Amino acid sequence: MLRVSKLTDYATVVMTVLAEAQGQGVMSAQDLAERAHLEVPTVSKLLKQLAQAQLVESFRGVNGGYRLARARERISLADIVVAMEGSFGMTECSAHAGLCGHEPHCGVRGNWRRVSEVIEGALRQMTLADMCRPAPKRASIPVRLATA
Repeated sequence: MLRVSKLTDYATVVMTVLAEAQGQGVMSAQDLAERAHLEVPTVSKLLKQLAQAQLVESFRGVNGGYRLARARERISLADIVVAMEGSFGMTECSAHAGLCGHEPHCGVRGNWRRVSEVIEGALRQMTLADMCRPAPKRASIPVRLATA
């Protein structure tokens, strides 16, 4: 099964809390942890990585805290995933060439790269502003059963 790590999921939650509070000043790690229903050490760890990726800005002092580094419409889910997990790639070789001894004989690497690009594109289209909105209701998709 394909899924992002818990820390990446939590980073998205924290970033969404910051996005919902955009324009209201800075938020402390404690406030973010309370609103996100996460532990303060976890939130602090996330904020450090997100700050290194220049997705959040930190401010020291008594009234210090964190805020988004740019508008929520300009931060994509791909930005968060890359900040937390590194470059995209469904397989190691689709992200970085030359790491697999089987690569010269592999006929699927190019197709895995295509799959990676589709997923990355979808994550780039979805912004924090989108994540602040309720999810649209899914239309039911009829299932076709194969007939013999």
